[in-house]
Amino acid sequence: MNITDGLLTGSWLWVIHVLFVVGLMAASIKAPWDLLVNERRLQHLFFAVTVVLMVMWVMRAGISPGLSIHFLGVTALTLILGWDLAILSATLVLLAMTVLGKESWQGFTANGVCLVVLPALLTHVIQSWIGRLLPKNFFVYLFGCGFLGAAVVVAVSGTAMSLLLWVSDVYPWAKIQHEYINYLPLIMFPEALMNGMLMTGIMVFYPDWIRTFDARVYIDEQ
Repeated sequence: MNITDGLLTGSWLWVIHVLFVVGLMAASIKAPWDLLVNERRLQHLFFAVTVVLMVMWVMRAGISPGLSIHFLGVTALTLILGWDLAILSATLVLLAMTVLGKESWQGFTANGVCLVVLPALLTHVIQSWIGRLLPKNFFVYLFGCGFLGAAVVVAVSGTAMSLLLWVSDVYPWAKIQHEYINYLPLIMFPEALMNGMLMTGIMVFYPDWIRTFDARVYIDEQ
């Protein structure tokens, strides 16, 4: 789901502006700039996953403005890069999509909050919770963070955008439910499958690419 020109007006926009700026600043402060500048492998990984995410966001479907559907992919992005670099990467994608006319400048921060900041932070919370409370196991990480986490993230992100459109009187809830909410469960499974398959391949062949996954803990010590 995405916000297009003319959908949001008034005080809600200012609240969204503040939330997005705070999230972007927190990511910028926390990001490992020394590693990103000096480690070529991390640079290549950062730009590669950014391009992949952009391709995913180009492919979309929908009927009414603001009610389009596309793969989110931020769960895998966050697990690979960490929440800080994930927010920066996804923001670059959102900026590119806006410059290309796929997204609107007016809805930039709203899209940033619902499609970037919220999914990245929620993925981080889920991954941290699973890491603390559940066994350090390859399959626990994969299914908990990669599959289930992605489903939860896309559900929360879509619901947040729906509520934003509803409280802003953009669309009545009946229209939102008919054109988006009813399809949300159908979106959750392919989103979970796509993120899970991507994480499975990387965890098996290139586990050192994933900042949130320590192979020595999750595999070697089992």
